[in-house]
Amino acid sequence: MFKNLSIGQYYPADSLIHRLDSRVKLVATLVYIVMLFVINSVAGYALALVFISAVIALSKVPVKFMLRGLRAIFIIIIFTAVLNAFFTPGATVLVKLGPATVTAEGLITAAKMCTRLVFLIVGSSVLTFTTTPIQLTDAIEFLLKPLKKIGVPAHEIAMMMSIALRFIPTLMEEMDKIMKAQMARGADFDTGGLIKKAKSLVPLLVPLFISSFRRAEDLALAMEARCYRGDVGRTRMKEAKMRAVDYKAVVVMAAFCALCRLSVVFKI
Repeated sequence: MFKNLSIGQYYPADSLIHRLDSRVKLVATLVYIVMLFVINSVAGYALALVFISAVIALSKVPVKFMLRGLRAIFIIIIFTAVLNAFFTPGATVLVKLGPATVTAEGLITAAKMCTRLVFLIVGSSVLTFTTTPIQLTDAIEFLLKPLKKIGVPAHEIAMMMSIALRFIPTLMEEMDKIMKAQMARGADFDTGGLIKKAKSLVPLLVPLFISSFRRAEDLALAMEARCYRGDVGRTRMKEAKMRAVDYKAVVVMAAFCALCRLSVVFKI
């Protein structure tokens, strides 16, 4: 059930995207997500598609791994499409079903929102597939470093975010095992209405929480055994340094932003 989840997983490969500085990849991903909500035309979305397709090709990660994560949010995509299609006001009415009205503007908005969601998930998957949790932690800490001046624990926040991202697939696999064990004992999670299915998931939460607390305790003991004390006196075996390829990636990202901006200005 949860094998399609791709967020938080790392795919080892020797590619140009894997070798990029994690800080560049994190900033580029954030900029890409922002651009998805800036563009508002067919040319803009086509540009975003070409860009993310080129990045996936350079990353050497199979496309099926990238698209696998979309199955987990298929319901969310459909729900978003229905809400925008039926409840977006517009001048061109196509279908009227009581209080809900389907307009041409609503269908266009639904298509745009679904496209944005798909690109957002795929773009985020590229980051996690090509960046190890340690590299991602260092990148997040680097972005939060200016906040240290006002007392924000940048390192601790980055560590918590990285651990949470890392354990998403682990907890999903654990829930899948618990569900299969319950089904072997006669539990039924597939029949009945939505409310019945929701109630049938309640027995899964108790063992899942117990397993989560056990893993958290084991992780805390392991970190204490290794004398982890946060950011105090911490050194890194590999210091992140910007190279020529990283600066080229920054230029490419700036060109992508400029083209997206042009598509908005000229309404292409």
